Amino acid sequence: MTAPPLAAATPGPASARAARFLREPYLLSLCLFVAFCGINLALQRDFFTPPILIANLTTFLPLIIIAVGQTYVVLGGSIDLSLGSIVSLVNVVVVVLIEKLGGGTDAIFAGIAVGLLVGGACGAVNGAVIGLFRLPPIIATFASSIVIGGLALIVLPQAGGSLPEAYYTVYGDAVLGVPTPLLVLIAVILVAAAVGRTRFRVHLAAVGGNLQGAYQTGLSVTRIRIASHALGGLAASAAALCILGVAGAGDPLMGQAFTLGSVSAVVLGGTALAGGWGGIVGSMLGGAILGLINNIIFFADIAYVYQSIVQGVIILLALAAGVFVARRTQ
Repeated sequence: MTAPPLAAATPGPASARAARFLREPYLLSLCLFVAFCGINLALQRDFFTPPILIANLTTFLPLIIIAVGQTYVVLGGSIDLSLGSIVSLVNVVVVVLIEKLGGGTDAIFAGIAVGLLVGGACGAVNGAVIGLFRLPPIIATFASSIVIGGLALIVLPQAGGSLPEAYYTVYGDAVLGVPTPLLVLIAVILVAAAVGRTRFRVHLAAVGGNLQGAYQTGLSVTRIRIASHALGGLAASAAALCILGVAGAGDPLMGQAFTLGSVSAVVLGGTALAGGWGGIVGSMLGGAILGLINNIIFFADIAYVYQSIVQGVIILLALAAGVFVARRTQ
C-alpha cells in the first residue's frame, strides 16, 4: 500500500492556524478588540489609565452582559428580540418599586430582587411560547418585545423617578478597593464559567446544532429553550440594574438599542446565528468592540450626521472579516 504524502499526513502551519480559529471562535474577535484598542489609544492618549478604563467598562458593561444572555439563546438555535424591551421594563419596575417602598436599604434589595425576577420570567415565557407552540423565535420574540415595551410604558409613561443616592453611589464607588463595575464583570464571568461546566451547556449546543436530532435523543427541548431564554432575561435584568447605577432614574425607552447591539456582539464574537457553535468569551469581546467603535467615532470628531453611517460601515467590515475568516478556515 502506498503511503500518503507527508503534506497530507502532517498539516502545515496554515492548516494549524485554520484549525485553531475553528476551535476557538473568539480569536478573531480578540484580534479586532486589540486593533480597536490601538485605534482608541491613538485618539485618546490616556486610554489605558485606570480612570478611563473603568469609565469605559462602566459604559460597555450593560451591552456585554446582554450579549452574554443572547449567546445562550443563540447557542440553542433561537434568538431573542425582546431583550431590549426587558431592559426597559426592569428599569422602570425597579425605580417605581423602590420609590413606593420608601427608598431605604430594604427597598433597594427588594427592587433588585424583583427586577431580576421580572427579567427571568419574561425570558422564560418567551422560551415557553417558542418551545410549546413551535413558533419561529424571531416572530415570537418580536411580538413579545412589543408587549413588554407596552408594559414598561404602563409602569412609567415617561422618563422620570429617581433612585436613592446609596444605589448609584455604591455602583460608582468601589468595594474593598475594587470598582463595582469590575466586580459585576467578574461575577458574570464566574456565572458563565459555572454554566459552561454543566450538562445544560452541552444539551443547549446539541439543540442548536441539530434540533431534530435533539428531539429524537429524548432531550427536553422545551425546558432547554425555557432555561436559555430565562438566562437571557436575567442578563437583560442585570444590565438594566447596571444602567440604573449610572442614570439613577427610570426610562421606559432605555433598552431599545440593546437588542440589535446584542445580536451584533454575538456575531462579532464568532457565535453562529444558526446555533450550536460559539461561546461567551467572544460575545463579551464583541460587546466591548461595539463600545470601542462608539469611542472611535466620538474622539475622531466625526460630524453627527455621518456618525451612524460610519458606525454601520465599521461594524459591517468587522462582520465581513469574520465571515471571510470562517470561509478560509473551512
